[in-house]
Amino acid sequence: MRSSLEVADIFARFGDAYRKTHKGHLNLSQLKVMSAVQSCRTAVLGGHVEGCTTCDHTKIAYNSCRNRHCPKCQGAAARDWLAKRQEDLLPVGYFHVVFTLPSEISDIAWYNKTVIYDLLFKAASQTLMTIAADRRHLGARIGITAVLHTWGSALTHHPHIHMIVPGGGLSKDGKHWIRSRAKFLLPVRVLSKLFRRLFLDKLMALHRDGQLRFFGDQAPLADPKRFASFMASMRAKKWVVYAKAPFSGPDAVLAYLARYTHRVAISNKRLIAIKDTGITFAYKDYRRPTGDQQQTMTLTPDAFISRFLLHVLPKGFHRIRHYGFLSSGVRVKEIMAIRHLLGVPERPPKEADNATTPDAPPKKPWLICPCCGGDRVIIDIFQCKAQPRAPPHAQPNHGRPP
Repeated sequence: MRSSLEVADIFARFGDAYRKTHKGHLNLSQLKVMSAVQSCRTAVLGGHVEGCTTCDHTKIAYNSCRNRHCPKCQGAAARDWLAKRQEDLLPVGYFHVVFTLPSEISDIAWYNKTVIYDLLFKAASQTLMTIAADRRHLGARIGITAVLHTWGSALTHHPHIHMIVPGGGLSKDGKHWIRSRAKFLLPVRVLSKLFRRLFLDKLMALHRDGQLRFFGDQAPLADPKRFASFMASMRAKKWVVYAKAPFSGPDAVLAYLARYTHRVAISNKRLIAIKDTGITFAYKDYRRPTGDQQQTMTLTPDAFISRFLLHVLPKGFHRIRHYGFLSSGVRVKEIMAIRHLLGVPERPPKEADNATTPDAPPKKPWLICPCCGGDRVIIDIFQCKAQPRAPPHAQPNHGRPP
C-alpha cells in the first residue's frame, strides 16, 4: 500500500526548480537518482495490466526504477539478499561493531567519497581482522559482513560502517573453531587505537599521492605542512568504535540485516508534511541522553533535496562487503568446513524449507485475486513513455491511474 507522502512527490514538486538553481553543481549520478525516484512506479517507466482468470478484476502495475537509493525499491532487493545470506548463518553468537569517522574526516569525505569510503572499509576490516588474529585476544580468522551508511538520522553527513561478526573464527591451520566469549568479542579501546592509526596512515598516503581534493575552507589542507598539522590533531583525537550487545540468535541477525543492508537515507514513512515552506520529517536525536529521542525537523525543499543527494554513492561503489571466511571467493568452502567443525549440517535441505515439490511451488500472494482468490495473470504490457536518463517532465498526478 502506498505511503501518503513520498520522496518522489518532493522531486516532482520541487525538482525542476532545484535543478535550475544548482545547474552545474550536480553530477550525473545525482541527476539519475532524482529522475529514477520521481519516475518509480509511474507510467513513465511502463508497466502491465493484471487480470483475474475467474472474475473481471484488473489491476495496473507500474515498473520500479530499481535504483539503490530509491525508498520504494529496496524491500525486494533486501529479501533476495537475505535469502542468500541465510545459508551462511552459523549456530554461534553474532556481534555488532560500528566504526565511525570524526567529523573533520567526514568533511574531507564530502568531496572525496570514493577514496574515503573505500579507505573506511579497508581500515575497519583490517582492524578487526588484525586484533582478532592476535593470540592475546581471540587468535582466530573471523568473518565480517560490513555495511556502509553515510547519514545521520537528520540526513546529515555521517559516514560509518556497521559490521556483523560471528562470535568466533577458524584457527590458523583451519582445523579448529575458536569461540569468543558469550558477551565479549574484542576490546573496543584496542580497536579504536588501531583503527585510527591505520586510517590516518592510509589517508596520509592518499594525500602524498595527490588523490585527495580540497575546496572552500579545506583548500589550505592541500599544502603538505598544513595537512601534516591537521593529521597531528586527528592522532590526538579519540576515535569512536562501538560494540553493541550480541544478538540473541540467528533470527535476530537476519531481522537486523533486513533493516540495515538496503536502507536509504530516509524512508517515506518518516515524511510528515510537504509544503512550499518546508519539508517536515521525523528523526531520532541520539544526543538526548534521556527523554524522548523522537523529534521532528523542517527543512526548506532546497535543503532537504541537498541532504538527500549528499548520500548518493559513486557509480559502481559496493556498500556491502564481506571479509575473512565470509569473503566471496572462499565463503562456500569455509562455511562447509566450519559447519563440519561445529557438528551441524553443511546446509539445511531445501526440502525442509518448502512443503511443496519444485513442480508445484506455492502460489505467490501478489498472483492471487483479492476478490475471488483466483489466479491473476498479465493480460497487457505497455512500454515506458521515457527512460529515466534525464529529468522527466512534471506530472500533475505523478503518473498514477485516474
